[in-house]
Amino acid sequence: MFARTKAYSGFAVDDIAAAKRFYGETLGLNVSEEHGMLTLHIAGGRDILVYPKPDHTPATYTILNFPVDDIDQAVDELTRRGVRFERYERLQADEKGIHREDGPPIAWFTDPAGNVLSVLQE
Repeated sequence: MFARTKAYSGFAVDDIAAAKRFYGETLGLNVSEEHGMLTLHIAGGRDILVYPKPDHTPATYTILNFPVDDIDQAVDELTRRGVRFERYERLQADEKGIHREDGPPIAWFTDPAGNVLSVLQE
């Protein structure tokens, strides 16, 4: 039934204006706004819907991963742009907040609504 449908994902935020600034300016994504919602236009042609939810509760998992060629460079640039990287008790991270064990190097951060995102080196 849906084999030929262009599906897309979405997630909620509590402040569309803050999300637009973060995703568009801080992360540098192409963002459009229509009907009070955002669309993140990411590489690969799969758009992501960002919709307002006043009683939003951030997900307790990573909702969006950004693969990068050089995680140190990506973390340094995001830090310069004001992004703060998360640290989790159960995971060892270096001084930049990069977890380098058990899989690809990865660093987590949040959007203004508290949703968890990551950059990971492929």
